[in-house]
Amino acid sequence: MERHITVARTARYQQLGILSSQTRRVWFVCHGYGQLAAYFVRHFAFLAEADPATVIIAPEGLSRFYLRGNGGRVGASWMTRDDRLHEIQDHVNFLNQLAAAVLAHCPPDVHVTVLGFSQGTATVGRWLAQAAFRPAHLILWAGGFPEDLAPTAASKLLKGLLLTIVIGTADEYISTAQAEQQHQQLQQFGAATRLLTFAGRHELNRALLEQLAAVR
Repeated sequence: MERHITVARTARYQQLGILSSQTRRVWFVCHGYGQLAAYFVRHFAFLAEADPATVIIAPEGLSRFYLRGNGGRVGASWMTRDDRLHEIQDHVNFLNQLAAAVLAHCPPDVHVTVLGFSQGTATVGRWLAQAAFRPAHLILWAGGFPEDLAPTAASKLLKGLLLTIVIGTADEYISTAQAEQQHQQLQQFGAATRLLTFAGRHELNRALLEQLAAVR
């Protein structure tokens, strides 16, 4: 008989910039499958370097594994299909605790952007549906909003929310047609949704990140 027990464990995240009463912008950025936060966060370093009032927070999935065989490079995952619901809730709890600790150092009107990349898009969707705060801007990059989220929870989160969907025109995992379909679906929940594309594959794009950072 399968049973479960809740335990305390140590979670890891990366931070660029210093949190203080002078912080005006916080980005929570969630990596994709098989990535590590230490490498993923580097894509956002220029934002913190250009603006001392910007802080980047990159949580890391709790499940780490060897990408090939039993040694070498390590990656992290937000969930698999095995014991899926418990993994999802563990990550929601982790992200809620992290956000509370981060935002406690910031002024109440701090501008929060949440970006999920690839597998991280479903993670941020599920998290924000249970979060104690609402971001000013949600970015779903090269991935989808969780289809299993209850319509009432999705509507509560998305209604009136600035939401940007980003896709590379040569993405190997999601087509522009699929992204456009999701764009239309999420509009039905009342989100202020837009779809942006760039010439690229399943990857981040600095020029587009610069454009999104200018959104206030």
